[in-house]
Amino acid sequence: MTESSTPVDLTGLPEAITRYLTGRAAKDAPAAAPAFAPHGTVTDDGRTYEGIKAITRWLGQTDTEYSYTTTLTGAERDAPDRYTVHQRLEGNFPGGRVDLHCRFVLAHGLISELRIAP
Repeated sequence: MTESSTPVDLTGLPEAITRYLTGRAAKDAPAAAPAFAPHGTVTDDGRTYEGIKAITRWLGQTDTEYSYTTTLTGAERDAPDRYTVHQRLEGNFPGGRVDLHCRFVLAHGLISELRIAP
């Protein structure tokens, strides 16, 4: 959390972020993808995916590559259009457990940018 960040209850996150997180938890790429703006980007594991088609492929790939569980551990509002959500993933991927920071930028009620990093 930065000095200007404000803690947010997970139930108070914007609808697009909640839609994405709910779709991811259900491993349902078609449910998560509409949370993104048409030219949205996702940066995960050093790769960037741009546009709904690329993001939908990324969602499907990450949902089938490993088995894992996700625990949401907190969230902050960093600016009026920026949120950070903290997650712990545990599963059969290398290392078995990782704490991730998902940094969202919103535009017109949709996710325009998502950066995922430890």
